[in-house]
Amino acid sequence: MVQYAAGGQGLTNYAWDVRITFPWNLSYTAAVKTSISIPDPLFQEAELVAKRLRISRSQLYARALEYYLPRQRPKGIKRALDAVYSTEPSELDPVIVQLQAMALYKEKW
Repeated sequence: MVQYAAGGQGLTNYAWDVRITFPWNLSYTAAVKTSISIPDPLFQEAELVAKRLRISRSQLYARALEYYLPRQRPKGIKRALDAVYSTEPSELDPVIVQLQAMALYKEKW
């Protein structure tokens, strides 16, 4: 599909700009743009930290999420395992325990 856009705003100075559009979103970056609302004091502090580190605000937020999200994953796994083991017995069948013990090599201590 070809889309015709008026004006020379942004990419070109031509009167008409021809762009090919696809059914998916292609942008000039591989990142997803989003809008969030955060309290003013948190925003101001983030601005200061980004300037001190000499990185963009987006890079700061991405780094913060990269740090925070992995620390949340184990909680989800533990919660799921707790849910399973709250309804199912977690002990081994005594016959299996005995068979495993018999299968082990007997060694002298």
